Amino acid sequence: MRKLPFVLLAVLAMIVSACSGGDGGSTATSSPGVRSPEAGTSAAPAPGPTSTPDDCAAEYLGQFTTREKLAQLLTVGVTGTEDALSVVRDHQVGGIFVGSWTDLSLLTSGELEQVRAAAKVPLMVTTDEEGGRVSRLGSLIGTAPSARETAQTMTAEQFYNATLDRARAMRDLGITVDFAPDIDVSSQPDDSVIGDRSFSDDPVVVTEYADAYIRAMHEMGLGTVLKHFPGHGAGTGDSHVGAVQVAPLEQLATRDLVPFRELIDSGSAVMVGHLDVPGLTTPGVPASISPEVMSLLREGSGYGAAPFDGVIFTDDLSGMAAITDRMSIPEAVEATLVAGADNALWISTDAVGQVLDRLEEAVAAGRLPMDRVDASVLRMADYKQVSRGC
Repeated sequence: MRKLPFVLLAVLAMIVSACSGGDGGSTATSSPGVRSPEAGTSAAPAPGPTSTPDDCAAEYLGQFTTREKLAQLLTVGVTGTEDALSVVRDHQVGGIFVGSWTDLSLLTSGELEQVRAAAKVPLMVTTDEEGGRVSRLGSLIGTAPSARETAQTMTAEQFYNATLDRARAMRDLGITVDFAPDIDVSSQPDDSVIGDRSFSDDPVVVTEYADAYIRAMHEMGLGTVLKHFPGHGAGTGDSHVGAVQVAPLEQLATRDLVPFRELIDSGSAVMVGHLDVPGLTTPGVPASISPEVMSLLREGSGYGAAPFDGVIFTDDLSGMAAITDRMSIPEAVEATLVAGADNALWISTDAVGQVLDRLEEAVAAGRLPMDRVDASVLRMADYKQVSRGC
C-alpha cells in the first residue's frame, strides 16, 4: 500500500533556529550555512559548511532539559483549560487528550491558544473520535455511525468523503491527532469491548475502510493512530476490567495483523493494547509494556510487514485494570518506555510529576538509556512535523 502524506496543521508549525553553518549572516531565504551576497556585489561567497541531519537533531534536542525530553513522551487527559495550561506550562508534556470528561469550552472559546503558547514546541491535541459509541466531540461536530454500520451502509469512497468533513471540523476545533481508526478484526457482538468499533470480521474490508479514513484525515492535516496492536478483535475479555488474552502470534498473523501489515506505511502512528499474546509476551506482561511486542512492530518480519520507525503510543495506562491491577502509573510509564514505546498515554494529570521523577531516576540509573529517549523525542517531532531547521 502506498505511503500517504502526513502534514499536521500549518498553525502548529514552529520555527526552530536553523542549524548554523556560516557566520550568522544568512537571510530568511538563504540555505543554512550560506550567506546571501552583499548588496552591490555580483559574486556569491563560497558556501560555508553544510548542516547535517545529526547537527539539526542535536540542536532540536538541545533546547530541552532531560526532564523536558521525558515530558515530550507523555500524553495526558485534561479536564479543561486550567488543567491543560498547568501541565503544559509546568511540565512541557508532548500532548494533551480531550476526553468525555473534558470541558469542551477549551476547544470552542479560543482558550486552547494560550495552552499552545505555553509549549516550547508544537503541542499534540488528541482525542478519541471513532464514531459510534466512541465519540468525544459528537456534541460539537455531530454524530457518525459506528465502524461496523459504516462498512455495511456506505462505500469506502463515501466514507472517505464523510470523513473529510469530520476531519475538517476537528481541525477547526484545534485537534491535531485522532486515536483512530480502530483496525481490529472482529465478529464480536456490537456492544462488546470491540464489537461495532470494528469495520468487519474480514481483514480486507477493515483495511479498505481504514485506508479511506486515514487518507481523509491526513488530507485535512490530522494525525492518525492504528489500534490496538497486535489485535484486540478476538480477545477473551475487556482490558478496562482485567487481563485480555488473544490468539498466539501465528494465528494473529493470518487475520488480526493483516490490516497492520497493509497500513504500516500509511504515515499513521500505532497504539499497542494491553493484550497477553501466548508465545510472544511474558506471562503477566501485556503487549503495551512488552519488549517482544515492540520488537515485533519495529522489525515487522515476525508478521510479514515492513519495519516501522513511526511513533508507538500505549493505550490508556491509568483507566484499564489490565495495567492498573499490575502496577502504578509511574511504574507502567517507565515499563512501556523501557520496552520501546515512544509515548505513554493516560487520562489525568495528577501523576505527571511523580512519573517524571521516576523517569529521571530511570535515566540516571541506566534503566532507560538516554539515546532511547532522544530517538523517541525526535520521532515525536517528526510525527508533529516540527521544524528542526533541516
